[in-house]
Amino acid sequence: MSAGHSHANMVPQGAVRLAAGFVVASVLLVAAVRADWLPESRTAAELRTSAGIQPAAERMLRFADVNGAVVVTNAESGATVASFGQDGSGFIRGVMRGLARERRMHGHGPQAPFRLTRYVDGQLSLTDMATGRVIELNGFGHTNVAAFNGLLEAR
Repeated sequence: MSAGHSHANMVPQGAVRLAAGFVVASVLLVAAVRADWLPESRTAAELRTSAGIQPAAERMLRFADVNGAVVVTNAESGATVASFGQDGSGFIRGVMRGLARERRMHGHGPQAPFRLTRYVDGQLSLTDMATGRVIELNGFGHTNVAAFNGLLEAR
């Protein structure tokens, strides 16, 4: 071994202590919420309800995988609203694939519709009526929101 070579810890002690502090603080905060010492943060739906924000447009939709395409139909009339092939809205296809997987995990089939809602404040949400899962779509960017907004406006 050469005299100038060392295997001493290369991470400064201050950084190790800081990281350990963050881990401990995180665990304590989670424990405080679980023990009801701190309130859980409210969901977007709860905040809308308490603020009295009403839906501006709503539509009940069904999504089906037909020969590799996602076919969107109006749940009430059965009319086709849109169809997305392999090169169509990857965001809609991805969201629906995840929701379909969740339905299968909970033992639900494709019968129950999804509720797509645009609120007067411009927020857009998709609710799975089978599982109760709500996806707040605005967090995914304007382009992806526009894809779902198109389903509200399509006739």
